[in-house]
Amino acid sequence: MTTHALSGLRVLDLTRLLPGPVATLRLAELGADVLKIEAPGEGDYARTMLQSEADKLSDTPSAFYRIVNRGKRSMTLDLKSEQGRAQLVELARDADLLVESFRPSVMARLGVGYHVLRAVNPKLVYCAITGFGDEGPFAEKAGHDLNYIAYSGVLDQLAARDGTPIAPNFQLADLLGGALAAVMEMLAALWHVARGGDGRSLNVSMTHAVHAHNVMAHIALENGDHGSTRAGAGMLNGGVPCYDVYRTKDDRFIAVGALEHKFWRTLCDALGRPEWAARHWTLGQAIGGDDAAQLSAQLAAIIRERTRDEWVALLEPLDCCVAPVLTPAEAAQHPLFQRRGKV
Repeated sequence: MTTHALSGLRVLDLTRLLPGPVATLRLAELGADVLKIEAPGEGDYARTMLQSEADKLSDTPSAFYRIVNRGKRSMTLDLKSEQGRAQLVELARDADLLVESFRPSVMARLGVGYHVLRAVNPKLVYCAITGFGDEGPFAEKAGHDLNYIAYSGVLDQLAARDGTPIAPNFQLADLLGGALAAVMEMLAALWHVARGGDGRSLNVSMTHAVHAHNVMAHIALENGDHGSTRAGAGMLNGGVPCYDVYRTKDDRFIAVGALEHKFWRTLCDALGRPEWAARHWTLGQAIGGDDAAQLSAQLAAIIRERTRDEWVALLEPLDCCVAPVLTPAEAAQHPLFQRRGKV
């Protein structure tokens, strides 16, 4: 991000770990002035989480902390002290936005909840990022990304062929349900203020937000097709040969996303199997059906005949929606990301 559209926006960031810090990082990347406020002592737990041995020896915060908090100013504030609470109130007086990620009752219990801060700054947008929302029986429950996607029905979608859910190394609830959902709601509230409205109190529930984004499952349920939400049964989760992941000769993988018939036809021609072009979901092939399963097995056998990079060399220039499954290290060196600089 290179735009400075949020230049002059003053943000108080009381969050820690991943969702809140990433949300305010995106604001900082857009030009906002973000002041990260940490408790005395340990501060943000991310300082020591995933810390390398070199960072420990040099007493340097972890790469986790550095990456999600770059571009921010920082200070220490003890909100359990009267002086610290008074200082936060003064900071809020001149701020546009405050973001916190405590359990719903914490800020009010400390005496610096939304209503206290609103009294000194009616234009303040106050955003709380929570696990389960600010009301109901789960409001005060602890949780992390894996719990949120489990409750929301998303983890069930991230399953192996035998139906066993996997623990993903991409935090869907934290980043999609938390960080990006919060950025969207905060910008909307700030737009309201910019047009003359008062500030607002927002609560972003990571579980509810990621549940709302589970669109393919919602479609299946609306259609009464509960079975297609499982691995290998739906159009986008392995139920059609034109949209799946295949193992190569060197035990690497390629992702085939030839969802439209024109891309599938190009792929079939390149594989020397032009007759397969007639076996496609747009032409009546049953999604998750016997013919789809049979053709997937045949395609898998062909893909096993060459290495990943051999397939990429052949298929990538044809623009038929085939991509290598890159490791994070490979992705970091790929021309796609070299052009835009490092993360």
